[in-house]
Amino acid sequence: MLKRFFLGAAMAVLSGCAMIPPEPVVTGPLTAQPPMPSLPSPEANGAIFQPTSYGNYPLFEDRRPRNVGDIVTVVIQEKTNAAKNVATSTDRSGKAALGITGVPQFLPDELGAKQNFDMSGSNVAQGKGASSAANTFSGTLTTTVVGVLGNGNLQIAGDKQIAINRGSEHIRFSGVVDPRSITGSNTVSSTQVADARIEFRSKGTMDEVQTMGWLQRFFLNIAPF
Repeated sequence: MLKRFFLGAAMAVLSGCAMIPPEPVVTGPLTAQPPMPSLPSPEANGAIFQPTSYGNYPLFEDRRPRNVGDIVTVVIQEKTNAAKNVATSTDRSGKAALGITGVPQFLPDELGAKQNFDMSGSNVAQGKGASSAANTFSGTLTTTVVGVLGNGNLQIAGDKQIAINRGSEHIRFSGVVDPRSITGSNTVSSTQVADARIEFRSKGTMDEVQTMGWLQRFFLNIAPF
């Protein structure tokens, strides 16, 4: 019974290790923190522009995001292509020869004039390698401003989760954007976002199919080849 208990515990530990999710790419808050309680607004003085009104936008400026909690729509347009080719070729050869034409008489007969030898060797090596990668990611994600830097740049982050039947997907995005890159419709291309981090994960049947079983992972870890 004790052996069965330890065997079951070991199998449970191994199965748990096999289901460890990958480390997230996007870290930190994914939305703006709730604002602090606002102070009571002063009594109306009849002016058109009230500095303490919601948003605190100047009278003659557009509605582009500039404060924490404002919304920015990111148009994801990521496309990467990389290729590398490597070729190596080496050739090395050597040769040595020794000929005896005459030897003293006091030496053994085995060291006669016919005791000649030739030696040669060569070494040739060739190697070739090639690798290529192509990735395309497109979509749209609406984020919120989670911070404002001292120079006015905006820290944005957002999360979108979609669940269909027994499967779910989520997209996470974070980065730093210059407000001047944001269009009048509050959209910005992901190629204009600095320190951009994009994460696309899925859970469900499709994810389980691509996950290696715990027993197979165990034997791969201890296999010497």
